[in-house]
Amino acid sequence: MCFGSKNNLYEGDDLPPRPAPGQAPQQPTYAPEPKASTPSSYQTQPQQQQYNQPPPPSPLSAVQPPASWNTNNPYNQPSATALTMPVELPNSVHSPNAPAELPANDYVPPSGPPPSHTRPAVDEFAPPPGPPPSHGAVNDYAPPPGPPPSQSHGAGNDFAPPPGPPPSQGASNDYAPPPGPPPARDDYAAIPPPGAPPTPSSTKPQDSKHDWESVVPDTSLFPPPPAFFSGHDYSHATNATEAEAEAGEAWCRQHPLSAPIDLDHHSLEAQNSHNPRLMIPDAFKGTLRFKEPGIWAGQTDRNATDSCIIGYPPLYTVKTHSPFTSPTPNKTIYYEVSITSAANPHEICLSLGFTALPYPSFRQPGWHRGSLAVHGDDGHKFINDRWGGKDFTAPFRVGERYGIGMTFTLVGGRIETEIFFTRNGLQAGQWNLHEEGDLEQDLPVTGLEGYHDLSCAVGTYGGVGFEVIFEPGRWMYVPEGYFPGKRG
Repeated sequence: MCFGSKNNLYEGDDLPPRPAPGQAPQQPTYAPEPKASTPSSYQTQPQQQQYNQPPPPSPLSAVQPPASWNTNNPYNQPSATALTMPVELPNSVHSPNAPAELPANDYVPPSGPPPSHTRPAVDEFAPPPGPPPSHGAVNDYAPPPGPPPSQSHGAGNDFAPPPGPPPSQGASNDYAPPPGPPPARDDYAAIPPPGAPPTPSSTKPQDSKHDWESVVPDTSLFPPPPAFFSGHDYSHATNATEAEAEAGEAWCRQHPLSAPIDLDHHSLEAQNSHNPRLMIPDAFKGTLRFKEPGIWAGQTDRNATDSCIIGYPPLYTVKTHSPFTSPTPNKTIYYEVSITSAANPHEICLSLGFTALPYPSFRQPGWHRGSLAVHGDDGHKFINDRWGGKDFTAPFRVGERYGIGMTFTLVGGRIETEIFFTRNGLQAGQWNLHEEGDLEQDLPVTGLEGYHDLSCAVGTYGGVGFEVIFEPGRWMYVPEGYFPGKRG
C-alpha cells in the first residue's frame, strides 16, 4: 500500500506523458532558452550528474513528499531541511511479501536527448555567406600588373640608380648659399646701433652711493691695542751677543735677589731729599759726575760697551714705602733723563728703568730678572727680556727729556703695579705689570711687584751724553698724587 505515485512528482511540469509498454518514446522538441533565464541550479551542478540513471526503486521511494518540498525542482530532490521531517512508510515496508505498487518505468528518463545534448540548427553558427576575405578574389593580394621592378631594366640593371645625375651632381646651385651677404652682416645684433647702449630699466629705484665713511668710525682715534704678542726675537737696532746674554744669566744665578734692607740715617736722608748717588759700573767707559743735588751728568765714549748705572739708596724700599706699612694706600717713584748728545743721533743707545738688587752692571736694564726699562735705540720695552722686547714708543732723540715711573697700589690685599712713561713732560704710554704678560713667552716679573727694593737703572752703549734728574722741582712732568718735598 502506498500513499501516492511517482506521477504526482511531475504534476505542474510540462513533461510528455509516459509511453505505453512496447511504444517508442516520443522525441520532444526543445526551444533554446536564453542563458540569462537558466536557473542557478543548472549552472552549479554538472550536467552529466543531472541525467544519470537513478538507482533501483526501494520501498522508501514510494513515500509521498510533504507539501513543504520545493515543487519548482524538476527532479524533486529534497532540500537540506527535508532530512529532518517525519516520513510515513508504506505497508510494504512492514509486509515484505506485498507486491510492488509502482510500474516498472517510474524512473525511465524522458524521451529525447537531455537539454545539453540538443544541438541548434547548423545555420545558427554558420559563417557569413561567401568566401573569407583571405580566400576571395585572386587579385586581392596580387602584385600590380607588369613585371617586378627588378626585371623592368633587364639584366644588370636590377640595382641601377634612376636615370640622370644624382641630386648632389646636378646644378651647381643646388647647395649654393643664398644670394647676398650672410645674415650676420646685416643682423642688428652683429652691428650695435649708434650711440650709447640703453640703460636697462628696473623697477627698483637706484640707490645713492653708499657713504661708508659715515658708518665706519675713524679708527685712528682708538687707543692702540695692547701688545700681548708683539715680542721680538731681536732688535732691529743694536743687539748684544748670545755669549753676553748667557753671562748675564749666569751672574743672576750666582747672585739671587736680596731681601728688603734697613736704611741707615744717611741713606734715609738722601732718599727723602731725592738725592741718590749713582754708582759707576766696573766696565763703564766715560765720565759720570754729580752736578747738583738731585742731578747727575754723564758722557760715555764712542766705543763704550753695555753698562748699567744704578742709584743708591733705592727709590722704593719695602720697609719704608710698601702700601702694607705706609700710611698712604699707594706709592709712586719717578725720575727723568735728558739726552744732551749722541755719537749717532739716529740710534741713541740709552735706556732708563728700574731694577731690583743686585743686578749685573755689564748688562742693559730690562734684560734680566727683576728689571724693566724702555730702550731709546728702538723704542721697545723690556721686562726680564733678553731678546728683542716689545713695541712701545718711538726711538729717542737728542734734546728730548724722558721719564719713567712706577705706582704701587694696595688692592684687595695685594699690590697692583702700574708703569708709565713720559716724553717732554707728557705721558706717552703705560702698562700694567701683570695684565700685559704672556705666560708662554714672557719670563716672571719677580722683583718688580713691590715686595723687593727697587733702584733707578740707566743703561748706556756707545757715545751718548745724558743728564739724570731726581729733583721733583726740575721735572717736566709731575705724577698724579705726588707732592715734592713730602716724605714718601
